[in-house]
Amino acid sequence: MAKNLAKDAGKEAVKRLGWWRSHRFLFLRRVTQMSVLLAFFAGPMWGVWVLKGNLSASVLLDIVPFTDPLIAAQALATGHLLEPEGLMGLAIVIVIYALVAPRAFCGWVCPMNMVTDAAAWLRRKFNVKASFQMSASVRYWLLALLVIGSGVSGTLLWTWLDPVSALHRGLIFGVGGGIWLVASVFVLDLLLVEHGWCGHLCPLGASYGVIGSQSVMRVAAVKRSACTKCMDCFNVCPEPQVLRQRLKGGDVRVMDRNCMSCGRCIDVCAEQVLEFRKRFGAENEE
Repeated sequence: MAKNLAKDAGKEAVKRLGWWRSHRFLFLRRVTQMSVLLAFFAGPMWGVWVLKGNLSASVLLDIVPFTDPLIAAQALATGHLLEPEGLMGLAIVIVIYALVAPRAFCGWVCPMNMVTDAAAWLRRKFNVKASFQMSASVRYWLLALLVIGSGVSGTLLWTWLDPVSALHRGLIFGVGGGIWLVASVFVLDLLLVEHGWCGHLCPLGASYGVIGSQSVMRVAAVKRSACTKCMDCFNVCPEPQVLRQRLKGGDVRVMDRNCMSCGRCIDVCAEQVLEFRKRFGAENEE
C-alpha cells in the first residue's frame, strides 16, 4: 500500500471501522480533559468544589491532594520544604503516573494538548511544512535547567514561563496576559517545529516521562504483520519516533518514555495493528 497523505490520516480507518473505533481514544481524552476543567470550574462558578486550586497544586473533594512534580522539584531546589499535604500530593501524583502509562498526564489531562492537537490538525490539513528540526532531548535539558536555575535564583522559574498554567487559568477565570504564552505554543507547533511543544520542549512533559518510564500500560504493535506502511500512525503521533522500531521487529511494545499514551495511532490504524497492552508478557505478542 502506498503512503497516505498526512491530511488523509485516519480516513481509511473511518471507512473500515466506523467513526467510534477510529476516534474512541481521541473522544475519551477530550472527555477526560474537559471533565478535569469542569471539576475546577464548578467551584468558582456554582459553588460545587470538586477540585480546588490549579494544576500545580490542588485538592480533590477537600480530601485528596495533588502536587505537580515540576513545581515540587523547583521548590525543593530553592531550599523550601513542602508541607505534609504537599508531600502527600506529590507522592500520590508520582504513584498514579508511575503505574498507569507513560506521560498519561500529557495525553489525557493537560489542556495544552488540545491546543497542540489543533495546530497539528491544521498543519496536516493545509500541508504546512515545519521550518526547523529539534531534538526530543531538549525538554530534559530544560527540565534540568529549570530546577538548577530555581535553586540558584531562589524562585520558581517555571511559574513565569508556564503556558499550561496560563491556559488553565484562562479557561477557568478568563483570558489574561498569559494568552500570549498559549498563542506562542500554537504558532510554534503550526509553523516552526512539528509537535514542537509536547514533542520537544515541554519540561513538564519531561518530568512525567521520567516518572512513567516503567508504567504498566503500553501501546503495542500486536498485529505487526498486517501493517501496510500507510504512515497514518506516524502522521498523527506527537512522538512518531517511538513507533518506528516497534513496527519493524523485535519487542512489539512501545517502551519509550516519550510516548504520550494518547492512543491516536491506535485510532487511525485501519489494520488494527496497534493496541494498548500491559507491559508484562506482551513482548512478543503478534
